Amino acid sequence: MKLLVTGGAGYIGSVVAAQLVEAGHEVVVLDDLSTGHADAVPPGARFVHGSITDASSVLTGVDGVLHFAAKSLVGESVERPGLYWGHNLGGTLAFLDAMRTAGVGRIVFSSTAATYGEPERSPILETDPTRPTNPYGASKLAVDTALTTFAGLYGLAAVSLRYFNVGGAYTARDGRTYRERHTVETHLIPNVLAVALGGRETVSLFGTDYPTPDGTCVRDYVHVADLARAHLLALDACSPGEHGIYNLGSGTGFSVREVLSVCREVTGHPIPSVEHDRRPGDPATLVASSEKIQQTLGWKPDHPTLKAIVTDAWTALQGSPE
Repeated sequence: MKLLVTGGAGYIGSVVAAQLVEAGHEVVVLDDLSTGHADAVPPGARFVHGSITDASSVLTGVDGVLHFAAKSLVGESVERPGLYWGHNLGGTLAFLDAMRTAGVGRIVFSSTAATYGEPERSPILETDPTRPTNPYGASKLAVDTALTTFAGLYGLAAVSLRYFNVGGAYTARDGRTYRERHTVETHLIPNVLAVALGGRETVSLFGTDYPTPDGTCVRDYVHVADLARAHLLALDACSPGEHGIYNLGSGTGFSVREVLSVCREVTGHPIPSVEHDRRPGDPATLVASSEKIQQTLGWKPDHPTLKAIVTDAWTALQGSPE
């Protein structure tokens, strides 16, 4: 198939693009490089530097879309909500209209478990209430709502995948490695590993008195390679006139202290930490259930352990020239 990957120069999008190329598909990557990297586009994929708001020219002959182009920093979304509503929702609506005009009827959307807000239970199910607590999650939920509407009105075949934290790195068959490279890094694992690499002196632990086994927040983690494979399965499962929603998660989660401990084990570095008060709005536990996608699409993570995620991330970070 000829497939378009929006945001395919970013962390997750580049891994998906690489897996699609390896699967024999014709791949086009559309990215404005606001947060992505041109050298992350896999060999064999055609790169188009541009925005999703002007995508008509790249949709000709496309059989399906995997949509990753989005703003994704929670803190920034609170400071600049207009940017997030304009890009994540407004840009995607324009893109969906362009898809309809071009006759492209299949899309897999990279959504987020942040659509659920502070959950009533854990692990979170797809049927649980959606009450996002920030513009980032709200804008993603609005896109999910739009996809349901487009499916009902125009027969669009759509799937949304909702997940929390992604980690690890992917080494393709050609030996190229795809890893996290964010200008503003907010994710725990790369920030902890940065200490071991010498880029930072300490790790901050925000809150050590939560009602969790070790007092620190518990979060979900999924390996980027497993996440990418779920997108490929979802693409095959898209059904005209339907919008499927699936969570992706570990089902159990890992605490901040557990992440720190595993990073110390993998790197052999003491990685000193400093304890701080809780940050406002941080729930104690955020874990998603992936039971539905496992039962329906047969997805099962090949890298289910935190150590596997950290090991791949550390190996890739050490081998990077940056």
